[in-house]
Parts: sequence; C-alpha cells; structure tokens
Amino acid sequence: MRRTWGGEAHRVARIARAGAVILPRVTLDPALLFRAACAIALVGVPLVALRTRGRPYAIYSAVTLGLAMPGAIATQALLAASLPARWQGALDAFFLWGALATLAHFAHLGRARLRSRAFRVLVSIPAQAFVAASFLAGLFQVALLPVRGVLWLLHASGALTALRWLDALPYAVGIASILTSARPRREWVRMRIAKDGPAQLRRAPVERRRRPGAGRGAGPDGERILRIVQITDPHLGPWQSVRRMQRRLERLLAQEPDLVLLTGDFLTMEGHGSPGALAAALAPLHAAAGRSYAIFGNHDHEAPDEVRAALAANGVRLLVDEEALADTPAGPVQILGADHVWRGRRERLEALLALHPRRPGRLRLLLLHDPSGFHDLPDDAVDLVLSGHTHGGQIGLVSLGLDWTVLSRSRWPDHGLFARGASRLYVHRGTGFYGFPLRLGVPGELSVLEVVLP
Repeated sequence: MRRTWGGEAHRVARIARAGAVILPRVTLDPALLFRAACAIALVGVPLVALRTRGRPYAIYSAVTLGLAMPGAIATQALLAASLPARWQGALDAFFLWGALATLAHFAHLGRARLRSRAFRVLVSIPAQAFVAASFLAGLFQVALLPVRGVLWLLHASGALTALRWLDALPYAVGIASILTSARPRREWVRMRIAKDGPAQLRRAPVERRRRPGAGRGAGPDGERILRIVQITDPHLGPWQSVRRMQRRLERLLAQEPDLVLLTGDFLTMEGHGSPGALAAALAPLHAAAGRSYAIFGNHDHEAPDEVRAALAANGVRLLVDEEALADTPAGPVQILGADHVWRGRRERLEALLALHPRRPGRLRLLLLHDPSGFHDLPDDAVDLVLSGHTHGGQIGLVSLGLDWTVLSRSRWPDHGLFARGASRLYVHRGTGFYGFPLRLGVPGELSVLEVVLP
C-alpha cells in the first residue's frame, strides 16, 4: 500500500513538472485570438444571421464585416511589426477587444433590441467605432500601398519606418469619433424667408447663436418670427437611449416653440426591435400635442406600425403625403408632409402640391426627409422645406466655422440654409445617427429655428 501511494505521488510530481514546462508554451496568443474572432465574425455572423433574421441582414452583415475586418487584420499586423515590444500587450488587447465586441454586437443584431447601458458602453459603441475605423483603415492601407511601393524601390527605409506611424491614424480617428459623435450642439438658428433669390440652388446666409433670440411671435423690429423645433434622425439605439432622447426633447420644448416638426428616421435595428421604446422616448412631446407634426424617413419604413403608434401615443400628427393647417403666434401656416419614396419622387411631390395648392396668407412649409428631393420641386412651389437625412455630411469642417463637408460637391444639400428663387431649404444636421460614428468636424444639432417672415 505504501509503495502504491509513493508511486502515485511520484507520478503526480512528474505531471506537475511537465505542466510547468508545457503550460507557458500553450498560452493563448491574443493576436491569434484576434484573428480567430475576425474569422468567426466574417463567416459565422452572416450564417447565423441567415437563420435568425433572414437574408437582408445576412447580406448586410457579410458586406459590412467583409469591408471592415480585412483592414483590421492588416493594420494589426503592420502595427505589431513596427511598435516597440512594451506596447505589444496594449496593441493586442485593443484589437482583441474590438474584434470580440464586434462579434458580440453583430450577433446580438440577429435578434436586435435595446440593451442595458453596460452592454452599449462595453460592446455596441466600441464595436461600431471599431468597424468604422477598420473600414477606414482598409481604404487607408490601399491608398498607402503605391507610396510604400515607391519608397521600397528607392530603398528609402527611413521614410518607410516613419510611414508606419500612420497606420494607427484610422483608429485614432475612430476613438475621436466617439467623443465628437456623442454630443450634439445646442443652437438657435435664424433664417429669413424672401420673395426672390438665385436661379440655381445656392447656400444662403444663416445666423447661428448659442443663446435664444427674440421671444415668440415678434422680433425687436416688429418682424414676425416663427419659432420651430425640428427633430430629425434621432435614431433610437445604442447612441441614443430612451432617457437621453427624453432629456433632449425636454430641453428643446422648454424653448416654447410654435411648432414641433419631426422629419423622420426615428429608429435603428435595436430601436424597432423593442416595441414601445420609441413611444416612451417621445413622451415629452405630450406637452406639444396639437402643434407637432411628423413624416416618415427611409428607416421608418422598416417598422412603420411602430413609428405610427409611437407618434399617435404622444399627440404627434403623422403626415403621409398630406396637409395640415396650423395657427401660430406668428400667423397661419400650411404644412405639407411628403412620404419618403425611392422611386417616382418627382411625380409624388407634384401630385402632393397639386392636391393641396397654396393657401393665401399662410406660410407654406414642406417636410421632406431627403433634401435631394428639393431638386424635384417646381420653382417657388413652397416657402420653406425642412429636411434631414444627410446627418450634416458627417465629415467636414463645420466645427471650425466652415461650411465644407464631404457632400459639398454632391447633389445632396448637406446642412444649413439653401435658396432657389423664392424657396428656402433648411437641412438639419440631425439629433443622432445610425450605427457607425463618423461625425468628424460635423456635430449633431439640437436647434431652435427662428424663421423671420416677410
């Protein structure tokens, strides 16, 4: 018996000694785990999504991750080869966290719903920022490839070494975007309605302030001022919780607007996967019942019944190619609400305008989610169009006081006031955004519009 025990003890000791040698060799490599998480996300998420949510989301996830994850893998490898050894642990942890958060976030979107604050902070927000930065990183690496090729042919090793520090730039942009995307700017915006203007669409001057201007109804010079709160693209979801949207609406309604006009895109995947959440988020609008009007944006057609019910529960009238008449302290207003459509927009707008002709003595407003639809309007058909959709162009120099954005040369009016003939178009920068945080130099907008009437 004693011999048996001694033999077992000896065997255990040998196993322990072997383990002490072997275990360090099988320690999991964070860089390897990162690449494995990327591979699982690329292949596994679309396959699971196909079963849980169907083909459209499977395609969306496959395309999104297929564009982002190769950039992450390439950039991690380049940075690992160039950074000092003491930074390797932090680098591996950063990329592993980003990949795991991305995997968890996209998997949860298979059965999307609003999550806890902890899930948003630890998973959804890092994942969306990581995917956005990785997409930029892929484009960045492709753009740098010819430069690196030329430097390699010239044997410019010093320049190649210096160039390696640029590999981290897309992720620095991604981190910065979290900080700049989370907080929209509070503004009071004054614009004038005129009886004439340029023949072609052009940007028009607008006054922006950080403090309120004149009171309701009339300005200091006897001008009639219509005070409007426009809410557009709030996108209830990871970046815009129910309570955050409530607080923002409460601040805007405290300015006692004459009209509250909502120009669409209320939800994200998480938002319309949580029945009743939008109604709760819009609850402060009860205080403006009878003077609140809304239209559908493109994302609202993903859950039209949910949006319709939420608006109705809070006294907001939804206009689907319809007219509303409102009496305000600044005078009577005719409000036309255009539904969002992808095809036949010009014909739909012409039919709406013909069905509800201009009413004498009333300001004629049109709510139009996508500002590119302004090109389809007949000249001088309305006095003022309110739009959103562009999120202000997302990337630009607005924070520096300049109007330029990446959409400035496109057919989309990006943000601010535009004029063509007697018609004016105001494009709101949006209260939130959908998914990926790429608001750089273009802050969101929490504004009160002061429309000076002729």
